[in-house]
Amino acid sequence: MLHLVLRRVLWSLPSLGIVSALTFVLASLTPGDAARVVLGTNTDPAAYDRLRDELGLDQPLWSQYGSWLTGAVRGDLGSSLFTREPVADILGSRLGVTLSLIVGATLLAAAVGVTLGLVGAVRGGVVGRVTDALAMLGMAVPGFWLGLLLILVFATQLGWFPATGLTPFAEDPAGWLRSYTLPVLTLATGGIAVIAKQTRGAVLDAMSTEYVRALRANGVPDRRIVLRHCLKNAAIPVTTVVGLVMIGLLGGTILVEQVFALPGLGQLAVSATLSHDLPVLVGVVTVYTLIVLLSNLVTDIGYGWLSPRMEAAR
Repeated sequence: MLHLVLRRVLWSLPSLGIVSALTFVLASLTPGDAARVVLGTNTDPAAYDRLRDELGLDQPLWSQYGSWLTGAVRGDLGSSLFTREPVADILGSRLGVTLSLIVGATLLAAAVGVTLGLVGAVRGGVVGRVTDALAMLGMAVPGFWLGLLLILVFATQLGWFPATGLTPFAEDPAGWLRSYTLPVLTLATGGIAVIAKQTRGAVLDAMSTEYVRALRANGVPDRRIVLRHCLKNAAIPVTTVVGLVMIGLLGGTILVEQVFALPGLGQLAVSATLSHDLPVLVGVVTVYTLIVLLSNLVTDIGYGWLSPRMEAAR
């Protein structure tokens, strides 16, 4: 297991370098720059050139990236081109919001999705068809539409949850939980559908094996067969889907944080892109990449725990 972790960490280093370099290149292809955002379109060319020189935007792209990479290796991600605040401090103040969304939505999607898929596989018939229908509906509903619908019903009309904003945990733990309820539900709905569909299919495949039929012939109760054998055999594909869902939620946080006005990394990425604040944008992309790599590592560790033979093969 330690060998697997070390290998994943070593592979993550070139991945971070490639992603950060691509971010610099793609950002340079967008029209405009931070100096133009600060001064506006109708400004003195000399003032524009001076500000570009002050911000380091007049340097070649490879030189800008080299300076950023040199600082990043030392743990310095640079400073915002607008506020001059260290990027690491900006990311640190917003990382908790995004991680809370991702972890909460992943746990909710896994718990509800596995439960629905298991019930649909065991009961079959109408229950199975209803599970499939709910899964297809969950995958088809747009996230922004669902978020606005939840705000309209549960925040505006019923008043059970706040429509936007975030209550700090230190001030009001209950209010903090209420402010995350609708965003997490919005983010988790698609994942619930995918996990439910995969769980039902994996459990049905496990229930159709000769091994399970032999257990039934020997009088082993169905509940014990499902919980101790079928779920164990279905755990590997379900774990894979949960890992993929967690990675997919990263993109969803950008939309959810905009809809619910949450001060997370997704909202920061949008504002940094619009203002051409390259150090902040590269910092956000780097953190997102680290989350993806960590998710893959956790998934691989789950494989090893669920199947030691698979872990040894890796």
